[in-house]
Amino acid sequence: MLRVARRLVGPASLAVGLAAAPVAHAQVGGAGTESSAPIVSAVRVEGNQRVEPETVASYMTIRAGDRFDPLRVDESLKALYATGLFGDVQIRAEGNDLVVTVVENPIINRVVLEGNSKLSEDQLTKELQVKPRAIFTRSKVQSDVQRMLELYRRAGRFAATIEPKIVQLPQNRVDLVFEIKEGPNTGVERISFIGNKAFTDGDLREEIATRESRWYRFFSSEDNYDPDRMTYDRELLRKFYLINGYADFRVLSSVADLTPERDAFFITFTVDEGPIYKFGPVDIESRIRDLVPDELRPSLLAVEGETYNAELIEKTIDKLTDAAGNLGYAFVDIRPVLKRDRETQTVSITFQINEAPRVYVERINITGNVRTLDEVIRREFRLSEGDAFNTAKKERSRQRLQALGFFEKVDVTQVQGSSPDRTVMNVDVQEKSTGELQVGAGFSSSEGVVGEVSVRERNLLGRGQDIRISASVSQKRTQFDFGFTEPYFLGRNVAAGIDVFNINRDYQDEAQYDLERSGFALRAGFSLSEYLRMTTRYTLRLDNITNVGEYASTSVKEAGARGETLTSMVGYVLSYDRRDRPQRPTDGYYLFVGQDFAGLGGDVTYIRSTAGGNFYYPITDSVVASLSGEGGYIHGLGQDVYLNDRFDVGGQNFRGFEDAGIGPRDASTTDSLGGNIYAIGTAEVSFPVGLPEEYGIRASVFTDFGTLFEVDTTSATTVDDDSSLRLSVGAGISWDSPFGPIRVDFAHALLKESYDKTQVFRFSFGTKF
Repeated sequence: MLRVARRLVGPASLAVGLAAAPVAHAQVGGAGTESSAPIVSAVRVEGNQRVEPETVASYMTIRAGDRFDPLRVDESLKALYATGLFGDVQIRAEGNDLVVTVVENPIINRVVLEGNSKLSEDQLTKELQVKPRAIFTRSKVQSDVQRMLELYRRAGRFAATIEPKIVQLPQNRVDLVFEIKEGPNTGVERISFIGNKAFTDGDLREEIATRESRWYRFFSSEDNYDPDRMTYDRELLRKFYLINGYADFRVLSSVADLTPERDAFFITFTVDEGPIYKFGPVDIESRIRDLVPDELRPSLLAVEGETYNAELIEKTIDKLTDAAGNLGYAFVDIRPVLKRDRETQTVSITFQINEAPRVYVERINITGNVRTLDEVIRREFRLSEGDAFNTAKKERSRQRLQALGFFEKVDVTQVQGSSPDRTVMNVDVQEKSTGELQVGAGFSSSEGVVGEVSVRERNLLGRGQDIRISASVSQKRTQFDFGFTEPYFLGRNVAAGIDVFNINRDYQDEAQYDLERSGFALRAGFSLSEYLRMTTRYTLRLDNITNVGEYASTSVKEAGARGETLTSMVGYVLSYDRRDRPQRPTDGYYLFVGQDFAGLGGDVTYIRSTAGGNFYYPITDSVVASLSGEGGYIHGLGQDVYLNDRFDVGGQNFRGFEDAGIGPRDASTTDSLGGNIYAIGTAEVSFPVGLPEEYGIRASVFTDFGTLFEVDTTSATTVDDDSSLRLSVGAGISWDSPFGPIRVDFAHALLKESYDKTQVFRFSFGTKF
């Protein structure tokens, strides 16, 4: 921070509240009536250094040749002060001359901030009106001090003080120094409630955004006093009580008292809860012929006799609006009419649906896309120009655009068109980076140290094409991949792509062998309906089991002796997706079924079938429950299923067990042999840990369950193989850190076989830069 030398004599100290310099009264002699007043022969300017005399005279309303007029002299005096150029102005008469004596305000040479560390110089200076080479005025300095103090208050530092000082320089110049004492963070010592009977203080503290100061909230600013947040807290309290049936609830006052040390606040909310209400009769009145009340009653979420809940009224309006939108009424007006009966403590509701014309899409405007072509956006739209407007299709279009992963934000709105039955849809997107150059390093409990390099572009040339090249190396795996996807192959709604891969995997810990795998896959995916999708694929793959251990299982040795095996395989996956979003879904479900047939040439012949599903349910806005399960069966056609084609269960897909930790195992060598049949599932509840959502930290509790059994093997191998259920329970925490995803899981196996291999702790960490 720049320091101003204090060796100049007598630097003036400005008091922020100092009033403007006193204005001298104009001294005008011999002024009588206007007709007898003398005429001003000349206007002389004295004391000016930078401002030209002509400029000073130009601001005045009285000039040479005018008669002396005290009113015009006073107006001239005020006009000169209003310019901000002068700290003092006096006007007097000498004979018939008018003499104007001015003291010019100094020029600011530098503006210096001293003592600031919590707020940067850039944050403060952009709020300042005073700038180098500008005219110094006390009013601007006073205003700037207040603006900077407001910034500190918003940062939670109410004890901050700012003292402006000036250092006089030659040629009527000054250095302006703001001496800042930032003071401590002004936290919230205590939050209290008065008048609450139905809910405790602790219950209500959980509902507001402001938090009491605690040592562990160093990541959060919610325990700093913020008057705007306090206003928001009043609304959160009102919403909470209205959801729980208190229709008469009011916040009578909210007071923040600053401690004498100015380092903390005591916040007190005074509330009037009132009685609890129930829903009375709930009805629908429709003035639109196609919207029949009886057909809309399933959309009513408010039920007579249940506790009043204002949130259910808003959700009912949304459902009724969607129902009207699905019939083409874009601007339907739904108004809930509430009748409160304080004697019976009930609230009756009538949802009035007012008349509105059927609306058609006149035009679709797209804005905000810089790289992405318009056609890439339009082909995801479920509505076309000329179609009848449909709310469900509009929302589905927004979901599809968001799912592309090209945009930070997608807003789809409609405005009135050229006539009442026309609407214009505006699509505003905010693009985000789709190119990725990643260099990664990390550690996982299953693969040890991991290194990765990958280059990917998910929106190549703005056409939505996806190209990817990656290489990863760990203590147990070396992998190279190339993939390319054209989302609309030959202009049709078919996503065609190719994948080329080469993998070397170390299975020494699991079964004393290494696996080399290379090949390519061709794929094509297309929609059968809005949510149903089919993906077909062809894979040509060469596998080779090497480095078989001396004491490995007989089955493993036989697989190694077989040498390279070529697999030529065709398959499909049929999926049904009703999730609210592909990444971190909070609601909806996803179902899939798939089959692969190997035997179109090559060395192996089998049929492999898999099926599964994921279900998500929001318990609250931030707590999500999920249930997932899948299973599979592989059956050799005229031959045994090879070791490298069987299923493995454990580790990432079954916590509480090591990789390939359950299922058939050689009784003598304990080598994992994989299985032909598997079924696994997970029930999980994820929730925030109390830190701001932007930190990306969530915790979860879970239970994993499943089985893996049946293996084709020779009579020379004794196999432990049991289809019994395995079960584990545990808890985990995940962090989408700036360095990459971090996941820690603790799990304990409750049901297991004696030959299974368990694992309590599982940790994975990756970094990208």
